[in-house]
Amino acid sequence: MRTLWIAALVTFACVAPAAARPHDEAMSGVFRCAAIGDLRTWLECYYGAAQPVRAALGIAPAPAAQVRLTVAPPAGNPAPGDTAVRDAVLVDAVRCGGQADERQWLTCYYAAAEPARARLGLAPRAVPAAAQAAVVRPFGTRAKRDEIPDSAKNLSARMQSYSFDKFGVFTVTLDNGQVWRQVSGDNDFARWNKPADQYIVRITHGLFGSYNLQVSGHPGLFKVRRAS
Repeated sequence: MRTLWIAALVTFACVAPAAARPHDEAMSGVFRCAAIGDLRTWLECYYGAAQPVRAALGIAPAPAAQVRLTVAPPAGNPAPGDTAVRDAVLVDAVRCGGQADERQWLTCYYAAAEPARARLGLAPRAVPAAAQAAVVRPFGTRAKRDEIPDSAKNLSARMQSYSFDKFGVFTVTLDNGQVWRQVSGDNDFARWNKPADQYIVRITHGLFGSYNLQVSGHPGLFKVRRAS
């Protein structure tokens, strides 16, 4: 089993309480999905694993075919290009354990899977209404951190284009139309050289209202601001 999967499993085991909560049961199902090779099938299994939380929230159950995958996942080997995406999804899903309740956990859990959807060319998944916050500000707009619901505290999207200025500061356009620019003075420099659509971007909140940008499967944590 790959190193990141093992690290995430150890983290999960260390933080899981003695009395399993619905999202602990869900994560157990996710780890069973690791046996699956095909990314699309793995993603269906990932969604099926959320059933204990959906049941606890009283929302519509996950499709039976998805749930069955968590019970008897077909064995296979993932494609090399899919490995980093799966690892990134799992690590972020484990971090969702810090959410205050099952409703927030489910929103975070679905958001963690967006890099896999982007890899497959799928549109972003709509979060079940019961798991959504009432109001979501546009991501990257000015607001106090505690005014932004958990469903808007991260963003995952595929790059559409990127460029560097003469100082090595980058500007990234995402496939959702948003444009993000690296903050001048950031000491980390990107070394991207592949076509933009091969990069999956994750943007999260940093300290004091800042934003951090990471690219799945690549080193570097960059300070950015929204340009448009």
